Amino acid sequence: MPTITLTVNKANVWNEVAKTSGYTGDKMTDADENAYERILITDEDQKSLQRFWEEAVAVANDQLKEMLETASSMNSDYRVTLHVSKSYDQVLNPSVQAALTSYFISAIVGRWYKFSNKAEAESYLSEAANMMDDVLRKLYSRKRPRRPNREPPIHPIIPDIPILTDPNN
Repeated sequence: MPTITLTVNKANVWNEVAKTSGYTGDKMTDADENAYERILITDEDQKSLQRFWEEAVAVANDQLKEMLETASSMNSDYRVTLHVSKSYDQVLNPSVQAALTSYFISAIVGRWYKFSNKAEAESYLSEAANMMDDVLRKLYSRKRPRRPNREPPIHPIIPDIPILTDPNN
């Protein structure tokens, strides 16, 4: 059974989570002057974020358990090796990895927003679930079967026949 390895870079996820929280906080300052300071992730928030990372890793491992061969520790980049079907299309690997990275970003932002921005928390958690569904859908998809040694189809030769036109025109 073939295997694939996917990696989610933790530092890239942190950067995207920080950008998202900063952008959201900045956009909300019209209605709430303290929104930016409340929502923005700072260095002091790293312990909470590490817990959210570990929760996201646990959920990803649970969702991928039927295919899971190996998974990295929870303290480093998420690196997972999965058993896939022989008919899995390896062309999907970058797309699966992108969806998995998006899952981590949305899951962590959603958990952070439960504390700092309750109004948007559920939408991010819902998006995380959608991203994980997308990962699974792609991993379970199959490329079209190909028949071995199949001859190309024979196309009939059509002689050059003049095109009939309406004689009244």
